[in-house]
Amino acid sequence: MIYLVFSVLSSTAIFVLFKLFSKYKIDTLQAIVVNYATAFSFGIIFNDTPIEVTEIIQTSWFLAAVGLGFLFIAIFYVMALTSQKNGLSVASVASKMSLIIPVIFGIYVHNESTELQKLIGIALALVAVYLTSIKPKDDAVITKSIYLPVILFLGSGIIDTSVNHFAPKGSIPLFLSSIFGIAAIIGIGLFIYKSMVNKNPIQLKSIPFGFFLGVVNYGSMYFLLRALRVENTESSTIFTINHIAILALSTLVGLVLFKEHISQKNWLGIFFAFIAIALVTLAQ
Repeated sequence: MIYLVFSVLSSTAIFVLFKLFSKYKIDTLQAIVVNYATAFSFGIIFNDTPIEVTEIIQTSWFLAAVGLGFLFIAIFYVMALTSQKNGLSVASVASKMSLIIPVIFGIYVHNESTELQKLIGIALALVAVYLTSIKPKDDAVITKSIYLPVILFLGSGIIDTSVNHFAPKGSIPLFLSSIFGIAAIIGIGLFIYKSMVNKNPIQLKSIPFGFFLGVVNYGSMYFLLRALRVENTESSTIFTINHIAILALSTLVGLVLFKEHISQKNWLGIFFAFIAIALVTLAQ
């Protein structure tokens, strides 16, 4: 459970950093590139197995890592577009509702438990996602560019499912560094292209923000995978608790640190989130 707590705290820290990006006018793309480079470095540092590039390429998970590197960048871009065209609420609901994909995968592929209490908890978790994500004064238009939230929903779910399914038991840092390394290479390419087209100079203040983002980004993925590898735990349970706890804690942090308004529906969603966590945890 301690790994899950660290994963939730790391993911919530990502939310805080993104809020600070807006406050301090940080170039998001530049910070994201530094973030992936940092996360890649942490994977190399914490890897305790010999690193042979030719052997890595021949592993059963390398192609999956390459695909996930592309997905990391692509889904981030889709999330930004969804927020712009459909509203923040739609983007938040689509990304968090995607937890149902790894949950269904765990139940049907890995034959995980389906007792009534757990299913009620999962259903309540989805209700909590919706209620907590509704924000006042958010121009959410679900029918406009409907393909964007659909892609975000599917992409986010595929990332969670694939990372868990393909991650090797003994080489988690190396697996993660491969994903982040591919994402960093793609990000650097995008940055060079945008710099040539828009003449954007390097923003020095984006470097420390990107570094700290990389630290917590790596931590969120590493601790989540460690939680998923704990004996006698089910991925459907871990993903449900992880997503809902992040959503509830991020909302409360927004209230305390950034003085964000929380409506009655948001509070109801937070209440449902804690009930869902209790039901799913006790079922485990």
